[in-house]
Amino acid sequence: MNTDNNLQNYIDKLFPQFEPALKQVLIESGSIKSFEDGEMLMQTGQNMRSTMLIIEGVVKLYREGEDGNEFFMYYLQPGDACALSMICATKQETSQVMAKAVDSAKGLLIPISLMDTLMKEYKSWYYFVLETYRSRFEELLSVIDNIAFKSMDERLDFYLKKLYRDLNNRMLTITHSQIANDLNSSREVISRLLKKMEQRGEVALYRNYIEYLK
Repeated sequence: MNTDNNLQNYIDKLFPQFEPALKQVLIESGSIKSFEDGEMLMQTGQNMRSTMLIIEGVVKLYREGEDGNEFFMYYLQPGDACALSMICATKQETSQVMAKAVDSAKGLLIPISLMDTLMKEYKSWYYFVLETYRSRFEELLSVIDNIAFKSMDERLDFYLKKLYRDLNNRMLTITHSQIANDLNSSREVISRLLKKMEQRGEVALYRNYIEYLK
């Protein structure tokens, strides 16, 4: 039984489409876990014992290459679920991606033993899972389009715009090196492109953050 008194409020606010019986199952069987800024929620090769719904904060998903380089995929917001964790949990496979908290975050953990039951007995959960798969697939298509068909300055502009929209904050606390890692580029290239954007009045560069002005 989950003892967090806020869980009912989280579910009512973020998942109003869930039927009352489903909400009750999540309250009784789910558990809330808190993550600090930069803490890993999921790592490559990890066995998935549960799937997770994000209920607070922002989570960054990325894939790590054999050389240790990181490839940014997308962000998860409150009300989102990780489609890949759902697949791995259902099929009892290990994770192929990594997930890290941006600032502090909270997740609602749902045991994998419930996945089949939720899919079969609750239509709102079934449609939620389908919508999660669809939206994450569209996110990945957007990433692929940017890599395959756009120049680095266009990719940088898209990245900053998406970061601003995902975080709902024009003050982006991120370093040039972190951006370079996410875009699989070098810090020198990113710094040069950011300087050009600043000259055009699209961003303002500060020591510890970037202000997105577009």
